[in-house]
Amino acid sequence: MGRVCSIFSQIVKLIPRGKFQAAVEKHHSEKHAKGLSSWSQFIALLFCQLGGAKSLREIIGGLAASEGKLRHLGVDRAPKRSTLAYANEHRDWHLYETVFAELVQVCQDDAHYRKRKFRFKHPLLTLDSTVIPVAVEMFDWAQYVRTKGAVKLHLILDNQGWLPQYAVVSDGKTADVTVARSLEFAPGAMLVFDRGYEDHKWWRNLTAGDVSFVSRLKDSTGYRIVEQRQVTGNNILRDEVITLTSEDGQTEPMKLRRIEVWLEDKQDTIVFVTNHLKLAARTIAAIYRDRWQIELFFKAIKQSLRIKTFIGTSENAVETQIWTALIAMLLVRYVQMHSTWKWSLSNLVALLRQQLFVYRDLWEWVNQPEHPPVELDQGQMSLAF
Repeated sequence: MGRVCSIFSQIVKLIPRGKFQAAVEKHHSEKHAKGLSSWSQFIALLFCQLGGAKSLREIIGGLAASEGKLRHLGVDRAPKRSTLAYANEHRDWHLYETVFAELVQVCQDDAHYRKRKFRFKHPLLTLDSTVIPVAVEMFDWAQYVRTKGAVKLHLILDNQGWLPQYAVVSDGKTADVTVARSLEFAPGAMLVFDRGYEDHKWWRNLTAGDVSFVSRLKDSTGYRIVEQRQVTGNNILRDEVITLTSEDGQTEPMKLRRIEVWLEDKQDTIVFVTNHLKLAARTIAAIYRDRWQIELFFKAIKQSLRIKTFIGTSENAVETQIWTALIAMLLVRYVQMHSTWKWSLSNLVALLRQQLFVYRDLWEWVNQPEHPPVELDQGQMSLAF
């Protein structure tokens, strides 16, 4: 007979508890704890994401109904609703940003991380953002236009393992390229982004830092052709080296490649631009096509986790909820990477929601979800955390 704790507890154990406590001490998160530890707050918010709770009342009620199983999670009892609401509003959200960064490193160090069909020898990162509408009457700090509010999630997705690598949460007015300018990228990285990030000065800085990019030009952008290259590939119509007219004042204008590709399925052309002058044109097209993975990520996190509606209205509460959603997504992706079963992300989240407090071996379940559980030891309920 097997001796296991709940699936929820096994998932939580993927987060190094020592590193979580180090993050608590770094941000002085329990200076005014008022009886609720940062770990208990985190468990409650993670239950909101993985358990699909829609309100503070559902979080507290769901945890209270499983109170006998909370010891495996390192929690004595379910918190009070007012205490959790106060912690979400006042406890610095940077704690969860730090926990997210630590968990990203755990995932990237894992051997299963690099099992991808599309391989590229440089780090391939996709940069994009998504808008989350909110009611401006309740979220007055997130005013987008006069009668609407919005929160914007800016994200860097590591295409090697489809994992979020870095995130920034802002109000809806903040331009994508404004956030992009504040980010630093390691030399040798390859960025892919859409035409909303067109900023020629920023592009020049990326090139100077040995960071490559693939994007698209706005229709209004002027350029001059300085070299015509031989076309390779049936769907490649043009391969040109260009300089931008906005660079005319520079002593050494930045050279870019302009690649025009024919899309047979849409019976139309698409034009890419890159500062990498050596890659094959078809590779550039494949890199931009892989940008679609970030759109799928945004769709998955909005559909599967609690990120479109919020349990608190303050900026700190919203930031806290978004960061815990990103942590939950990392945990689910880690489980998905280790599974031998072909899970879709949405299906895995949906079935995890039903199994959270079931006493069953996590890895046996994710690898063979259709098999019944093994008989469990009746004394396992007394297992210590």
